[in-house]
Amino acid sequence: MSTTTVCIAQAKTLGNAVPPFTPHAISVSLPTWKDNVGYEEGEKRVVDSMVTGYPRFFIHRSIQQLASICEQKFGVADECCILVPSRKIAEECRAFLLKLSPDPTNLIPVRLVQFLIEDETGASRHVGTLPSVELHIVLFPAQHFPLAKQFWQHTGLGISSRLAEHCLALISTASNSPKSTSPTIRTSPCKPSNRHYLVKSPISPSVTRKHQDSQPQIETFDAEQGTYLEERYGRNMPLTAAPAAKRALRRRIAGVLVHDEPGDCPSGPCAGNEEAKLGPSSRGENVSEDDVYLFPTGMTAIWSAHQLALAARPPARSVCFGFPYTDTLKILEKWGPGCHFFGHGLDADIDDLESLLVELTRSQDATGNTAGKSPPILALFCEFPSNPLLRSPNLPRLRALADKHDFLIVVDETVGNFVNVEVLPHVDIVVSSLTKVFSGDSNVMGGSLVLNPRARHYAALKATLEASYEDNYFAEDAIFMERNSRDFKRRIHVMNTSGEAVCDFLRSRSLAATPPPPHAVIKEVFYPKFITRENFDLCRNRSEDGAEDEPYFGPLFSITFTTKAASEAFFDALPCHKGPSLGTNFTLACPYTVLAHYTELDWAQKYGVEEGLVRVSVGLEGREQLLADFEIAIKAAEATA
Repeated sequence: MSTTTVCIAQAKTLGNAVPPFTPHAISVSLPTWKDNVGYEEGEKRVVDSMVTGYPRFFIHRSIQQLASICEQKFGVADECCILVPSRKIAEECRAFLLKLSPDPTNLIPVRLVQFLIEDETGASRHVGTLPSVELHIVLFPAQHFPLAKQFWQHTGLGISSRLAEHCLALISTASNSPKSTSPTIRTSPCKPSNRHYLVKSPISPSVTRKHQDSQPQIETFDAEQGTYLEERYGRNMPLTAAPAAKRALRRRIAGVLVHDEPGDCPSGPCAGNEEAKLGPSSRGENVSEDDVYLFPTGMTAIWSAHQLALAARPPARSVCFGFPYTDTLKILEKWGPGCHFFGHGLDADIDDLESLLVELTRSQDATGNTAGKSPPILALFCEFPSNPLLRSPNLPRLRALADKHDFLIVVDETVGNFVNVEVLPHVDIVVSSLTKVFSGDSNVMGGSLVLNPRARHYAALKATLEASYEDNYFAEDAIFMERNSRDFKRRIHVMNTSGEAVCDFLRSRSLAATPPPPHAVIKEVFYPKFITRENFDLCRNRSEDGAEDEPYFGPLFSITFTTKAASEAFFDALPCHKGPSLGTNFTLACPYTVLAHYTELDWAQKYGVEEGLVRVSVGLEGREQLLADFEIAIKAAEATA
């Protein structure tokens, strides 16, 4: 297949769902480097092609439609809204808007409305769906939508597209009922209280909806067809079985299932049944399903971990250790007292962190008020390994500092995943995006938070979380996640071996090879096998008897090139899906820095995240096919030299 053929074929996919024909797709096709830049710059050619996008950045069209109905029903002139699943979240959103009001003397007017949508026909009883939904609407002047969108993006707390579709179906049912011309509504207006990749939706949902007739449409089934197909061929359960699905997910994440294979129970989640056989956790002594909490997105889990730390521990700034996924840093900066940023995440940064801790402790001592002295920092947040540089921090050394200075450690293990690494014994809280490799199918969002029962502050964290936790994970999303994750371990083992083979191949064609090939244009391959390997090995999984098994490094890696032209040529020629997200069952690539940091390229460069960096997540395709595909891309890049 020639490079030209690849580019022509991929150009036809611009703006479409990835995977194709997936109504709730997590990714969107941006097949060329120029397309990614065009989207970041709001180029009409690209923006007009978008039918979907990553859910925390692009508001799904079902959510847009529902928001339009809510604005018409409850809004006043020039108001728009965002939709959330609970009153508590609506109040968090209002607090965020008030805190960040552009003019502190004239706070943004925010109204909260509760909208109860009920099925008055009784149809839900016959099809196993939920009979009612309590929707919460945050209304504000349309000019402040970009600020409200930050809350949506950073926290991941907005409603899911499946919940929006369910609401639309209930509204349609109620509207067609002979008993009523509109759904049952309860409203409770509230007065304002006193005080990435950057895949953007460039205008507010209300503005987008005005032009929806001219937008490309996604090929979808109606609700009955979709439900039938998933329950008949996709092995999905009815929505009323969501508690069993969530129980299965918590057990799977806790590692307490003795038998958890896809073939064990093809018609439903045996893992969630009361009679499921449970044993000691594979993740550490005393870990149980009760230590696992589910959230609608991975970012919600991170935001909730930070909120938990703020509620359970004395207030202080946090530490962001290593260059993180963009929204993690935003959460630490915009909520609470702020954060200290150690953007390289290398061992030398631990030296600097230790110096900071000593300095902060000394400053506290100098005040003379040592009776109620607080820890110098609240918590340290890091990734293992990091995205996109695949660096692994020295967790045992950080744990020793945390024990000495009494702060929490929160680790995002999304990239490492608990099959490959074992970080829980070293930390207080583990968070993960289940959206990624745990799901694999790229059609549902989800997140998890796991407490370490052997950690010093476990009792306080557990009590605080039990008192504050809300289960806002929509039933249908949980059911899809449970189904997708049944073969998680099998898939990750395939991706591990393919990912390592591809990275070995790319490194052999890079400047790091001995000797380097004469026309090498690959500067560096960022992969845990090659980057901070000694730290990765400290936390990699081993056999139950402690034997030195062959390490697995995961399916994610990044590449940098000697020139920007080589980066663009490699990316454009690579014959795979192109778009945001990672951990998908298919290989997925993106120009990460362009998508995540287009408005701050110089800042990212300071921490080694180059503009020309390409991030790749290897899927389940055959190894030989993958190597052939990457050969095509390398030749295109080398042709620019």
